[in-house]
Amino acid sequence: MLPSASLGTDNPGVYEPVHGSAPDIAGKNLANPLAQVLSAAMMLRYALNQPQAADLIENSVLQVLQQGYRTGDIMSPEMKLVGCQAMGEALMTILELE
Repeated sequence: MLPSASLGTDNPGVYEPVHGSAPDIAGKNLANPLAQVLSAAMMLRYALNQPQAADLIENSVLQVLQQGYRTGDIMSPEMKLVGCQAMGEALMTILELE
């Protein structure tokens, strides 16, 4: 869930989730895509000067979580267990409504 950025003074930076690529679960629809999505929001905010777009993405992630969607790594009782694809689809549904 943790986005990150490696920023320099004269370049746009590198934006990626802290957790790495998780090759052990590649192709299994288990990964949580939200850290990568939040990293893209950081890129919009800091490298591309698009704070409104970043806000839209960050608020959409919050809404998905408030609706109870969870991938296995953050699953808790009373929540809706989904895979990577369904989490992305839920996020896109909210973004389309905005």
